[in-house]
Amino acid sequence: MGFLSGKRIVITGIASNHSIAYGIAKVMYREGASLAFSYQNNRLKERIEKLSTEFESNIVLPCDVSDDKSIETFFVKLSATWENFNGFIHAIAYSPPSQLQGDFIDVVNRQDYAMTHDISAYSFVAMAKISRNMLMENASLVTLTYLGSERAIPYYNVMGTAKAALEANTRYLAYSMGRKGIRVNAISAGPIRTVAASGIKNFKKMLSYYKESTPLRRSISLEEIGNVAAFLCSDLSSGITGEIIHVDGGFNITAINIEGE
Repeated sequence: MGFLSGKRIVITGIASNHSIAYGIAKVMYREGASLAFSYQNNRLKERIEKLSTEFESNIVLPCDVSDDKSIETFFVKLSATWENFNGFIHAIAYSPPSQLQGDFIDVVNRQDYAMTHDISAYSFVAMAKISRNMLMENASLVTLTYLGSERAIPYYNVMGTAKAALEANTRYLAYSMGRKGIRVNAISAGPIRTVAASGIKNFKKMLSYYKESTPLRRSISLEEIGNVAAFLCSDLSSGITGEIIHVDGGFNITAINIEGE
């Protein structure tokens, strides 16, 4: 039996089998969790339904996190199968492509700033707020962030400010929901080749530098991120909440790589 046996976990944000959320789902399934999945729109429906069969799940429901009504409908439909559940993985982020290409001050604008923060940061709060009556005692909520929340990273731009807001949301949610025993944490993952990452200008160059500079001298795998997410949703992490856990091979501790110069 895995250490998530008997747990019911909602997985959001899968776009393909290269998504971080997919890697998390694989580990959670390995550890015995029952999984439910959301998809944003009909374009992704068939793909997510097909992927869900790998995890013996037939719970695949639409959820547009930019719309509170859609979130409410998602959890109402989920309740028809699961009266309650043990947590969710929030792996959702979006910024218009124009925001991930140029210099921050040149490309940032009010409309795209608001959209980026709404989908990438507020949606975590919205999901927690709307589902809280379904969350079991000692439930665990996990979101995904990135080092661009802490440091200025070229081309990450407004997404970095959204991730900073997401991390603040993590701490405030942890404080607010802790009285019910619900834990809230974030994983700051190293760069992974995903559909979302491909929209960041010079991502391949960023990934190459990362591999050379991280203390482990390699990139991080989907499974490694999934392992930490599964741990955070398990009783093994019962004393951890409000944390931003870096799963990046130690890159966040480094300053500059001058070896070989």
